[in-house]
Amino acid sequence: MIDVFCDGGARGNPGPAAWGFVIKVGGRTTKEDCGYIGIATNNFAEYTALVKALSYLRENFGGETAKVYLDSKLAVSQLSGEYKIKNLTIARLVRVVREIEKGLGNIVYNHIPRERNKEADRLVNIALNKNIYGA
Repeated sequence: MIDVFCDGGARGNPGPAAWGFVIKVGGRTTKEDCGYIGIATNNFAEYTALVKALSYLRENFGGETAKVYLDSKLAVSQLSGEYKIKNLTIARLVRVVREIEKGLGNIVYNHIPRERNKEADRLVNIALNKNIYGA
């Protein structure tokens, strides 16, 4: 089983934003990545993390099934169709997600509390601190 933990964050909303993801296979971390976006919203950063993670999955794991964990209830509710997407920028990102999903196996989205998403959150903060403070 592949587990994917995604996170995005902005300091201010909008504000300086970054994304991060962690991929685990059989409970072992096999890939971590993060990046700085610039000025964006939390939701945009969250979806950017998802696009980056799913793109990596498609390139490296093809049709395998994965569980994706996000601490954004909004994103999970939008992806499940529970909430409508009114923001055009987010709607475009969701279309990108749906295209990437076509090259993957079954993807199941799960909402988790922030405490269970610490590894991806750590990567977001690394990217933010590096680009804001040079640290």
